[in-house]
Amino acid sequence: MVDQEADRPRAADPRVAAAVIDVFVYVVVLNLFIEYLPQVLSETFTLSLLTAVLLKLVLEVVVAGKDRAKARFRAASGPAGKVVAGLVLWLVLVGSKFLVLEAVDLVFGASVSLGGFFSVTLLILVLLLARAGVRRLLGALGSAATVS
Repeated sequence: MVDQEADRPRAADPRVAAAVIDVFVYVVVLNLFIEYLPQVLSETFTLSLLTAVLLKLVLEVVVAGKDRAKARFRAASGPAGKVVAGLVLWLVLVGSKFLVLEAVDLVFGASVSLGGFFSVTLLILVLLLARAGVRRLLGALGSAATVS
């Protein structure tokens, strides 16, 4: 007797599936930047794929740091606490761009360049907006599929 359970594909962990989709979105956005912004360079598609994975990892750390800084800002009771928490939040937001640039330089050297501060800021902004848009679209498609 054939075990039908063994033949049926298992559902993926939603967090893993979301991470894979994020990397695909990052690859598309990164390669559009490579195509249209001369200061953003990658020698090969493979390097752009690996850069997208690195960006996913670094941006997850940055988003977690930003969320912690925002929570600290909300929890601050006095004006001095708000100012300090605001400075920490600003440091995370600005410092994250330099973290991305240094991580890419450390891992890939001259084979990949994300340009400077302003191009990497624009890249990160578009990456996060594209990721949010795709997640919203997939969420809407998922809820529509369960209704019909």
